[in-house]
Amino acid sequence: MAVASFCFHAELNDFLPRYKRQVIIPHSFGERASIKDMIEALGVPHTEVDCMEVNANFVNFSYIVQDKDIINVYPISATLDITPSVSVRPKPLSVIRFVLDIHLGKLATSLRLLGFDTLYRNDYDDQELANISFLQSRILLTRDKGLLMRSLVTHGYYVRNTNPQQQIVEVLQRFDLFKVVSPFQRCLRCNGLLRPVAKESVIDELPETVKTQNNEFHRCEDCAQIYWQGTHYERLQQFIEQVLDSKTAD
Repeated sequence: MAVASFCFHAELNDFLPRYKRQVIIPHSFGERASIKDMIEALGVPHTEVDCMEVNANFVNFSYIVQDKDIINVYPISATLDITPSVSVRPKPLSVIRFVLDIHLGKLATSLRLLGFDTLYRNDYDDQELANISFLQSRILLTRDKGLLMRSLVTHGYYVRNTNPQQQIVEVLQRFDLFKVVSPFQRCLRCNGLLRPVAKESVIDELPETVKTQNNEFHRCEDCAQIYWQGTHYERLQQFIEQVLDSKTAD
């Protein structure tokens, strides 16, 4: 039986059992296998990996692991003291767009609130999510690491936090998005773009109190939902400020 030694660095340890974190992991194998397959067999999705070093040489995912290999695996967000000669990090997307799994509904709303094109439905199955991510070049955000191991998924991220407000900060930090936040551009219900509309064109659809207290309105291009600045707007604005302040706190 052949044995290769794996060491996972920084936050890649999040995917490992506690007794395998921050230690050298001996991995026995009897069949020919790629380093990508072995990394995922140990529980780490390929989407989280930036580069891999085997016996002091960088390799790509197609490398076939050999007996007595010493393997170091580094995450995308880690700052390395060396520049890898081979990186498996996917090319950055020209436009940042997301698709989220069933567990991240509140995060989806927060991303839309901040202006990011975000698809979410509570009935997407795993194959649909992988297809959408691949075909539409969307970053797949999930709490299911198995979903990120699907070969179709090239751009994906496992959201560590379970608290929705911490989740949005985590995603903004991971993809360096604080500078491109553009609030109140998208419908929170369906992700459609919002456009200004004249009060006269929507007045018959407004509550009586809103008719007298508001003069600026927006309508979703897709689902026709109407938005105005009421008490809900003040709460959302406060939430946005708290999220953006977290960048300053860092």
